[in-house]
Amino acid sequence: MKGKVAVVTGSTSGIGLGIARALGAAGADLVINGFGEAAAIEKLRKELASTHGVRVVFGAADLSKPADATALIENATRELGRVDVLVNNAGIQHVSPVHEFPFDKWDAVIAINLTAVFLTTRAALPQMLKRNWGRIINIASVHGLVASVDKSAYVASKHGVVGLTKVVALETATTGITCNAICPGWVLTPLVQKQIDALAAREKLSPDDAKVKLLGEKQPSLEFTTPEQLGALTAFLCSDAAAQLNGVALPVDGGWTAR
Repeated sequence: MKGKVAVVTGSTSGIGLGIARALGAAGADLVINGFGEAAAIEKLRKELASTHGVRVVFGAADLSKPADATALIENATRELGRVDVLVNNAGIQHVSPVHEFPFDKWDAVIAINLTAVFLTTRAALPQMLKRNWGRIINIASVHGLVASVDKSAYVASKHGVVGLTKVVALETATTGITCNAICPGWVLTPLVQKQIDALAAREKLSPDDAKVKLLGEKQPSLEFTTPEQLGALTAFLCSDAAAQLNGVALPVDGGWTAR
């Protein structure tokens, strides 16, 4: 991927950071994006650049704001010259029964999880079409394929991402552009680790028992997917070997959707 530029949203930690590391290791210049302390983000930016010998810039877009989502692509193009790979990873969650779901939380989840994906894709596609090459990879979720209670906005947004992925794939099917979705189940990120710790404390479980309890409800493998595994899959989707993989939603869920 030497000479190509990848934009990865929500990449200052967790899944997005795992993907950014994998694409950087493959030689791509990077635009990272996300929230965090300025000093910590700058340290991460320098570490990615020095480790992989690539250019890395930070795009401080707030993807809940439409103008910022579009500007992220425009600024990346201005600073690094092009955008070849777009990984839409940023996402948020809120849990509540449908009849109690707050309007503002619904709007926020849809804005970041779905509308921002449309806006960044819309902004990046013209230059990809001009060069007749591009990779758009949307990090959806197993909840883009199946549902769980109390997650109406998240499930709706991720189903929407899977549908949008298919439309973009069809519209660009005769070009060198592909658009695919990755649908992880439980991934061991700092956010999920907090859920494990809370479950262990609440039910007086050991950390290992809390992990098994959390996974056992959904993920038959009883193992977490890792950000590194998702990064490797993303890098594969950017390769020539994946040129005919288009418009698909790839579950990485330890058998969750096989039930």
